Amino acid sequence: MDSSANCLEDTSLEAGLAALDALELDMPALQARANGVFALATAWTERHDAILAATPAASLGVVEARLRRMGIRWGMAPGVRMTGQIPALPADATNDP
Repeated sequence: MDSSANCLEDTSLEAGLAALDALELDMPALQARANGVFALATAWTERHDAILAATPAASLGVVEARLRRMGIRWGMAPGVRMTGQIPALPADATNDP
């Protein structure tokens, strides 16, 4: 692969990552504008599919993984969110005066 093709792929990946950043920033507004769960799911699906359609095959895995994490975080994809708390102090140290 020559350097011009490599540069083109890097630009496409950067454009895809920029689209992901834009979607991440727009999710609160997208959620606020949605009239219900189905409207939100439809809006998410449209943006999701548009990003995947514009993503080159070489970087599809990276973009799909990030979309999946974003979907889990916003409740648009099945998966487990980490919501556990990490204690700041050991359990025995909390009883000390």
